Amino acid sequence: MLDASRGARCVLSTTEMTTMALELRPNCECCDRDLPPASKLARICTYECTFCADCVDNVLFNVCPNCGGGFTQRPIRPVNEWRPGLSLAKRPASTKRVSLSYELANVAAHSLRIRNIPPEER
Repeated sequence: MLDASRGARCVLSTTEMTTMALELRPNCECCDRDLPPASKLARICTYECTFCADCVDNVLFNVCPNCGGGFTQRPIRPVNEWRPGLSLAKRPASTKRVSLSYELANVAAHSLRIRNIPPEER
């Protein structure tokens, strides 16, 4: 929510602060590589499907096997609590490992069908 009286800064309500954090899944859903919260190799789609950079580039070709969207680097959650309640300690990463919902042959066919379409046009 923007508060015009505060110079158009973003102001979060208590409810928004408790529900907005990314899940930060612990692994690549394709190769099961560990992706700790501070990993610069973690990639996510708009639905938070999580893969490592190597799988995104060389197996998925920037096509999410679930939604068909593209990927971006997953943000790194601050370890330090710079604002009350907002830190890795206060909002820990998920420990639930996730794996592909589709066979690799199906994923490859899905990617081949749409990888040449830019993500913003899919």
